[in-house]
Amino acid sequence: MRSTITERGQTVVPAEIRRRFHLGPSDRLEWVVDDGAIRVVPVPANPVAAFRGQGQGGGTRRLLADRRDDRGPE
Repeated sequence: MRSTITERGQTVVPAEIRRRFHLGPSDRLEWVVDDGAIRVVPVPANPVAAFRGQGQGGGTRRLLADRRDDRGPE
């Protein structure tokens, strides 16, 4: 897929890409330069919510265990 850059530096995201990634008029894109190439990455409206559920789980339990170990025997 291709798009053209206007004199004002604007371009159009192809409709197929917008549908596939559920992009709308107020969504933001991040442009990343990566070894001489350009990647365009959609930025979620709420980046914290986007990462929810991506971890291993049990983070609170591990944190409390680490703190307990740091304190040592009392």
